[in-house]
Parts: sequence; C-alpha cells; structure tokens
Amino acid sequence: MQSERAPTPASAGTVLQLIRTGAATTRTEVGRATGLSRSAVSLRLDQLTSRGLVVERSFAPSTGGRRPSRLELNPDGGVVLIASLGATRARVAVCDLTGTVVLESRADLVVGDGPEVVVPALLDRFDELLEKCGRDPGEVLGLGVSVPGTVEFAAGRIVRPPIMPAWDEVVLAPLVRARFPVPVLVDNDVNVMALGEQYAVHRGQVEDLLFVKASTGIGAGIIAGGRLQRGALGAAGDIGHIRVHDGAGVPCHCGLEGCLEALAGGPALIAQLQAAGLSVSHLLDVVEQAQDGQAEAVRVVREAGRRMGEVLAGAVNLLNPAVMVLGGDLARAEEYLLPGIREVVYQRSNALATRQLQIVASALGGRASVLGSAVMVLDEVLSPSSVDAMGWPSRHPER
Repeated sequence: MQSERAPTPASAGTVLQLIRTGAATTRTEVGRATGLSRSAVSLRLDQLTSRGLVVERSFAPSTGGRRPSRLELNPDGGVVLIASLGATRARVAVCDLTGTVVLESRADLVVGDGPEVVVPALLDRFDELLEKCGRDPGEVLGLGVSVPGTVEFAAGRIVRPPIMPAWDEVVLAPLVRARFPVPVLVDNDVNVMALGEQYAVHRGQVEDLLFVKASTGIGAGIIAGGRLQRGALGAAGDIGHIRVHDGAGVPCHCGLEGCLEALAGGPALIAQLQAAGLSVSHLLDVVEQAQDGQAEAVRVVREAGRRMGEVLAGAVNLLNPAVMVLGGDLARAEEYLLPGIREVVYQRSNALATRQLQIVASALGGRASVLGSAVMVLDEVLSPSSVDAMGWPSRHPER
C-alpha cells in the first residue's frame, strides 16, 4: 500500500496571491491560511520583499513585541506596459502593480497601416513613457495589447480581423520581445473592457456581466461566474456579425450580409447621416449631432440601439447577465442609444432574465480597455507560478 504524499508547502507565489487578493494581510493570517510555520512564513515574505513585490507597513504602536503590521502588494515593485489599439488611435500607458496608470498618452495610429508601421511606433512610445516617469525598462514585468479584432488568445494570434486585414495571423509577442523580453498578452478590445469594468465597478458584487462596445465595430465581452469567457478559440462575443431582421442585401465587410455591424456600426451611421445631407466624417460627429438634438442624428442613434437590442435580447436569454454595460464611442450618446436597446431587450427577452437586469453606460469610458489590459497582464505575471519562477526556490522543507 502506497503512503500518501505530504502536501507541498505553500510557495512564495501562493503567499503573494493571498496578500494581493486580501485573503491574508498579516503574518498570522498567512500562517493560518497556508499552514506554514512562523519561520516558513518569514522566509516566503523575505523572498517577496527582497523582490520588491510586498511591503509590510506598521499600523499601530508597539505594545512590547513586534509592532502590528499589514502586508500589502507593493505598487512600485514593477510596471506593466499597456497599448489599447483602436481603428484610428491608440492609448498607451505605464501601469503599476495595482493596475493604476502611472503615465498615459494617446497616439494617432491607424491599425490599417499594418504591424510593420504600428508596432515600432508603439514600442517607441513605451520607451518615451518609461523615460518620462523615471522607470527603467528592466522594471517591466509584462505587456498587454488590446485590438479591435478576434484573437486566438492562447497563441496570441490575431485572426481575420475585418477592420485590420493586414494583421491576419500576426503573433505580436515576437515583434515586441526584441525590445521588451517579457510575457506579452493580446486580446480583443471588448474582452479587456469587460475585465476593466468588472474589476473597477462591480468586483465582489456582480459575477455575470455583458459588456457591449459600440463604435466602428460592435462586439461583446462576457463575464460569467466571475470569469471572462473567450470561447474555444477566442471568438466568443462577436455579436456584430449576427444578422438582423431588416438587413437583407446590406453587405458587411466580413463577407456576409445583413450583419448588425453593417447597419448599426459607426460607418453605417455616418453614411446614413451623409445621405441625409449632414456634414459628418467620424462617429464622434454623429454623437455630437445627436447630443445637440439634431433630429436625424437622434433617429439613427436610437434605431441603432433598437437593432442592437434585437441581438442583445438573445444574449440576455442565453447568458442571463446581471448587468449589461455599454461602452465605445457611440455610448457617449447614451440618452438615445440606451432607450433603444432597453425597449427591444425588455420586449423580447425572458421576463425572469430581465427581472433584475441593469442596462447602463460604462462608468470608465475609454479607461476600461487600459485597466482591463492591466488586470489581464497582472493576473498572469503575478500568478503563483510566475512569481515562483522569478529566481528563487519555490519549495522549501519548512512547515
């Protein structure tokens, strides 16, 4: 009969996870949560503090022994670099280990120019930001990029993105690691927006959330059971290419016809207003016209909301989210977009699925993609396995 193996003692990475999530904030709590002896807890904490990942702050005067102290993730223990690519512009940021933006800038980068042009420009911008905020490239622990297209997440490969065809089958990591040899994570922009919104606004309260981005394209990010759902190959949430009832004969850039995006995406709304004689060239022009009360702009935005509601009603029935969040440029006209969505969703969805459903505009706006990308990268580079691979033995005999 084989004897049972003793459980492996908790590693430094496991201890950091407890501290980062707030599950353990004192040495006593770490010992209680892990079963480690006092000396083993001290060893793990020495490893983490020497790496700059944890700080121990006193919060009360000593009463004769060790001063009471609290263990915290050290925000300054490293940085992550974030790029949020849109169709014609990008947000580029340096974030600390809590996901807080240290420094951010915007760049007029057109993804249609292809990776040969865009990636070197991004890397140069990262160098500039690091220099401006006084951080060394050696402090970079990871890098995250969000793109307006489908991503095979596990491989970091961009796959047939309709508005960025030059990026098809591109794997970004090798293009980035020549300058920054760190983990590189790439995901669809609406997925990271969902992560950012859930983390900043609904963490600990909502585990089922649907984030809808309405801009040049239309897509959804799905949080179910507290976890982002990417699907088998990363294509979950591609609602912009679901056919709507009145779309017959309307071609879509994806090669199909009648898609939601072909009738309610940014280019479609611009074309509708131009046909009505209005001077618009960008989706934000459409939004501005609607906000100014221009009747035709109000009409097309509200109708776009109804068409989105037609597709989203099915998503509500399928996923039963607690919150539906609208983001993207078109969501800036929320006073007209959201009523159109609500009208159709509440008409066509199951009564139970909508009983407590909230349909709201994003609280983060354009910051959702940056924060969500930072959360995505930090969850990877500060995971127990990644932390334990940082250069010290991850297993010790002390119990």
